[in-house]
Formats: sequence, C-alpha cells, structure tokens
Amino acid sequence: MTPLQMAKLHAAAFTTQRPWSEAEFATLIESPHVFIITDPYCFALGRAVADEVELLPLATDPEQRRHGHAQDCLDRFHQEARARQASTSILEVALDNQAACRLYQNNHYNIVAERPNYYRRPNGQCTAALIMSRAL
Repeated sequence: MTPLQMAKLHAAAFTTQRPWSEAEFATLIESPHVFIITDPYCFALGRAVADEVELLPLATDPEQRRHGHAQDCLDRFHQEARARQASTSILEVALDNQAACRLYQNNHYNIVAERPNYYRRPNGQCTAALIMSRAL
C-alpha cells in the first residue's frame, strides 16, 4: 500500500479528526523502525523501538468494517512486533471510538493512561485519548 493509498484510507476511516497526509505517511515509512501490515481494505502502521512497539493508525475501509480485516491486521501486527523483539505494545485511541476500543480490549489491551480533551471534533466537542498497552 502506497502512502497515497494509506492517506486516502485514513481520511475515509477517521472522519472526526484531521487525517494524516500522504507526506506524513511517506516520512514515517522511511524509518527503519516503522512497518506496515496491509490487506486490500485495512492497514496497520507500527513503530518498534527497543522492546516496545507502538500501533500508530489502524484504519479500515468504512464499507468493509465488521468483516475481520482489522482483527487480521492486528494479529499480523502482533506477529511482526514479536519478530522485531518487542515485548510490549502500546497505542492511543479516542475514547469515543467504541469499535476500536472494543477491538483492543478484546485483544488484551488495558487502559494505562488517559489524556482528557485530547481530540477536538469538527463540532467543537473534545474527547479523551486512551493510552492502552498489552504484553506480547
């Protein structure tokens, strides 16, 4: 998946926050610490440093949600993280992104911190960011 394809999918998947640009994705994937897990309808971007991996975005085509794409990408993300010697995975998710919160909780992620009023929505309301972690 190219940076342009990732930017388009990210914009479609995350309509309540500023989407990441093609340039931002291109810069990220230049790093030797960053890896991409893809399928035709979903991608996960990870950054592994030392024994920790961060799940950056996990984006699924809105028309393909609830078909197992995010779960498959997350499973393969964990496999790649372990192959890169990571023992812990962390991520940040908006509190009001209930589907993503359920996905992560069902995959043994636990809330370790909260950033109040972190995300500002187009209507001006704010929601917290949850920091979640799990052992690999």
